[in-house]
Amino acid sequence: MDRALKILNKYFGYPSFRQGQYDIIDRILKGNNVFCIMPTGGGKSLCYQIPALMMEGTTLVISPLISLMKDQVDNLNNMGIRAEYINSTISLEKIKSTIRKARDGEVKLLYIAPERLENSYFCSLIKSLYISQVAVDEAHCVSQWGHDFRKSYTYIKPFISSLNITPVITAFTATATENVREDSIKLLGVNNPYIYLGGFNRDNLSINIHKEIEKLEFVKDYIRENQDESGIIYCATRKEVDGLYEYLRERGFYVSKYHGGIEDSLKQKYQEEFLFEKTNVMVATNAFGMGIDKSNIRYIIHFSMTKNLESYYQEIGRGGRDGELCSCHLLYNRNDIERQEFIINTSSSFERRAIELMKLSDMVKFCESDGCLRKFILAYFGDSNIREFCNNCSSCLNNHELYDYTIDSQKILSCIYRTREKVGISVLCDILRGVKGPKIVKNNLQDLSTFGIMKDYSNMYIKDMINALIEGGYLDKKPNTYSLLKLNDKSINILKGKEKVLLNIKENKASVVLDEDLFKKLRLLRKDISVRDNIKPYMVFSDATLIEITNTLPVTYEELKGVKGMGERKIINYGKLVLNIVKNHKLKLENEKKKQSN
Repeated sequence: MDRALKILNKYFGYPSFRQGQYDIIDRILKGNNVFCIMPTGGGKSLCYQIPALMMEGTTLVISPLISLMKDQVDNLNNMGIRAEYINSTISLEKIKSTIRKARDGEVKLLYIAPERLENSYFCSLIKSLYISQVAVDEAHCVSQWGHDFRKSYTYIKPFISSLNITPVITAFTATATENVREDSIKLLGVNNPYIYLGGFNRDNLSINIHKEIEKLEFVKDYIRENQDESGIIYCATRKEVDGLYEYLRERGFYVSKYHGGIEDSLKQKYQEEFLFEKTNVMVATNAFGMGIDKSNIRYIIHFSMTKNLESYYQEIGRGGRDGELCSCHLLYNRNDIERQEFIINTSSSFERRAIELMKLSDMVKFCESDGCLRKFILAYFGDSNIREFCNNCSSCLNNHELYDYTIDSQKILSCIYRTREKVGISVLCDILRGVKGPKIVKNNLQDLSTFGIMKDYSNMYIKDMINALIEGGYLDKKPNTYSLLKLNDKSINILKGKEKVLLNIKENKASVVLDEDLFKKLRLLRKDISVRDNIKPYMVFSDATLIEITNTLPVTYEELKGVKGMGERKIINYGKLVLNIVKNHKLKLENEKKKQSN
């Protein structure tokens, strides 16, 4: 696993694994089959990509969309990882050439569309490879109980059975209820798997439902207020996409559109416009997005209700993949129900109709719920880590009553007591979440009974809780210190169970950019590199990486290595350009400061 950590740092630029990744990779390297549920943006791809680089032979990745393959392969090649893809756009000669390269050890990850497995000639070609791992993306597509059943996925199990050497089988999805999970494991032939249930929660998605409002006015105003941000507007039908697209264009908005009825060359044009940030808004049906790995989408608007919760959660999951805040808005009108019923009754087979109407009923309950929207979704997917209020959805934020946060507060206050009030807020958060940072290991703080007691909570939530406790008088800051905390009489009463903590925690905000001017310069650099190298901007740097550079101001290559997302190849390719911008910006600030003092 030391080697896995080095690969993670070298190619992907991250110093440590996210929750769950270490365990999954460890199991794969030990030869165990794996079935993994992890939220969109949770880092599923790394779980099979890193073992692929460590195992002999080739990892075969079965992926449902052409655009997903191309994006992932382009991204991997840009990082110095040998990857190729095969789908319907590739000629037979190119397919043979790619397989020869894989046979010669020149391809570590080979992405294919599941439809390829329906072709017996292709299967005979691919069997000549030493396939050490078969990774199935969007694994729920094999189940008829799922929301996105694809017949081509049923060919995966027979194909794997026909191989001379049985590979490790790994399957990944972000949206699967318990019965879909069990069905998928059986139909894919994932025997005796290690099952990882990483939870479905995405704290950085702000979930909002707007009932019976003027939809066109909302969209127009929202785009105008967020004109510098990337967003997707999902519509239920092609006709709705075309209508909204024309409405926005007529009012001076430069937007792109995407649906199955547009000819391929035009679809490609619109998609490239959005991915290369020539336009910031994509109006689309659900045909767009599953294969798009754009990390800096800041808002998702559903112009109409989706036909099931799986589709809705998958679609909003395409926002905020860099970990920054994404605002999700569903514009709900009861007329949407009739439209979705019509679509189901005219486009679904008789066998699927009953399942889809049942899922639509759950979607309507969600839209009309007055309770916490995140809690509703997590309960639907069987996630056991459910809090009563998330304070980051329209239901919670519109409820101005105070809520009981006594248990969470006791965990935080207990940790402050056990650390003898000697650690700052950041270290305290790491202890509570079970993160072994340098200060924690040096002082043996991992041995505390409160270590990892809030491992399923986000850093943002714990910090918000601490700030709310201070504002509410339940906790004090130590005088003349930046972030040391001190218990008071109220704290002791809470720990003894003599007093409750009633709070109304405000909406979480995105990571703060400390210098907008430098952030804009770095975004321009990203755009220039994108044009020069003909790669998508978010593949150069994510927004999260640019924010960290802006806020930490690295001026040496060593400091740049500490920035998340700055892998070895990116530092070689772009490090000098980034450091020059930061150094020049700092020099400019120093000169301005001198002028002011004179």
